[in-house]
Amino acid sequence: MYSKIQITGKLNIETGMHIGGSSAFAAIGAVDSPIVRDVKTNLPMIPGSSLKGKMRTLLAKEYNAGVLQPDDDDERITRLFGSAKKGNVKRSRLLFSDMVLANQEELRKLGLQSMTEVKFENSINRATAVANPRQIERAVRGSEFNLDIIYEFENEKEFIEDMETLAEAFKLLRYDYLGGNGSRGYGKVRFDDLYAEVVVGEVEDSLMDECNRMLNTDN
Repeated sequence: MYSKIQITGKLNIETGMHIGGSSAFAAIGAVDSPIVRDVKTNLPMIPGSSLKGKMRTLLAKEYNAGVLQPDDDDERITRLFGSAKKGNVKRSRLLFSDMVLANQEELRKLGLQSMTEVKFENSINRATAVANPRQIERAVRGSEFNLDIIYEFENEKEFIEDMETLAEAFKLLRYDYLGGNGSRGYGKVRFDDLYAEVVVGEVEDSLMDECNRMLNTDN
């Protein structure tokens, strides 16, 4: 039976995170590298495409035999994230929503006036010792975003393996980073309160119990 399962939770930022927005029309003196923001509220946001792409990339490192094009990823990956390969097109079973900062009031109670910070950095030319300063905007440590992923349930036999793969992606990202400049300490994240529930159709309770057990292991 065709069903939809909604996976919710909290994505918490443990170190300043930078997912870049456009600086094409920045005024003189503006931040060199601003973050992407929600147009309606001007709050920091995490595009669903950023989370999806990072999770797929990490899974590809674990499951693929070598460096491959996305359409040639391991079957466990293409089954979840899709493939446009000619003769073997697969629709993604995962639908990722954009996420806007969810705990603005909490951060303001802690004394923050802005929901972002600007980190000043320098790159040094080794030959000339000339510094090249830059300003990078980041979502602040302690920012929280509401996770919302829809999984399209089509095959009971593949469901548990799909959830194992998804749980592994959460775990891999927990020990990696989201956004840019991760090797310099940016973008460490944590997932809390992951919970899967059926929102369309029916799925056996035993399968959902196993799904939730896997999602909350090692995250």
